[in-house]
Amino acid sequence: MGMSGLKLLKYVLFFFNLLFWFCGCLILGFGIYLLIHNNFSLLPSLTLGNVLIIVGSIIMVVAFLGCMGSIKENKCLLMSFFILLLIILLAEVTMAILLFVYEQKLNSYVSKSLTDSIQRYHSDNSTKAAWDSIQSFLQCCGVNGTSDWAGHPPASCPSDPQVQGCYAKAKLWFHSNFLHIGIITICVCVIQVLGMSFALTLNCQIDKTSQALGL
Repeated sequence: MGMSGLKLLKYVLFFFNLLFWFCGCLILGFGIYLLIHNNFSLLPSLTLGNVLIIVGSIIMVVAFLGCMGSIKENKCLLMSFFILLLIILLAEVTMAILLFVYEQKLNSYVSKSLTDSIQRYHSDNSTKAAWDSIQSFLQCCGVNGTSDWAGHPPASCPSDPQVQGCYAKAKLWFHSNFLHIGIITICVCVIQVLGMSFALTLNCQIDKTSQALGL
């Protein structure tokens, strides 16, 4: 690979990471907005705002290392970018395996947490907003049905007394969209692998160019 190839690779990696840095900014900003205005949450230990802030921050840090490492041709930053992407990829694979192994325990935990969150419907605005949004979107009611609501179900529940619970509807939605979720997951992994490959190739090419120039 000559100098023209090195420049091309450098700028491809730079703009690739710049795009992801802007995406990270948007995710982080949206997470902060949710945290301030309406912390959308059903599970006590997990809120949408917190998740988006963490994801956005990680994307911004990784993309920043990729941008600066490529444009400055800095081997240290490029290897840091490579290692962070590798750690994230391994974490995703580990999480997928754990979700598969502990699927039943996770189902029980989610079901219990959703049932507990119903008790906070009238006292917590974020929980109320979360339940109303989910019940309207999935056309469901409660965790397992209308009987989960003490007294009269909220207005966001469909009027049909035989309506399905949101837990079953959510699982059905997930299974019906499994192909799309799988394609998105594979695309994310491919992008990560490409980013790692570009970073490693650019790092090696910097070495070769330095040796050729006698640096």
